[in-house]
Amino acid sequence: MSSEAPASSTTAVKSIRKNGKNWHSNKKPFRPTGGLTSYAKRVEARKQQEAIKEHEKELMEEKEAARQANIQKIKERRAAKEEKERYEKMAEKMHRKRVERLKRREKRNKLLNS
Repeated sequence: MSSEAPASSTTAVKSIRKNGKNWHSNKKPFRPTGGLTSYAKRVEARKQQEAIKEHEKELMEEKEAARQANIQKIKERRAAKEEKERYEKMAEKMHRKRVERLKRREKRNKLLNS
């Protein structure tokens, strides 16, 4: 009876290593087929990876579209500023009413050409 009590209270005792390097963990046996997965798992993982890539691609396209819209807005703003400066230069030389007439005429031509 006295021999049963100490045996049950102790956990699995590690054997003492022959070389005395007890601080190292014991190595497990080499199993070359241990990391292999089934075909179904590989297919599932591949599907998930493709879905992730598709989502990333959509996000990148949205980001690029927003960037292009911003670039277009900047170009339009610059073109409007240049046109305004051009009309101001013309107004220095010509009468104001003539400049307005030219603006309207250019606007009509722009609409016809585009």
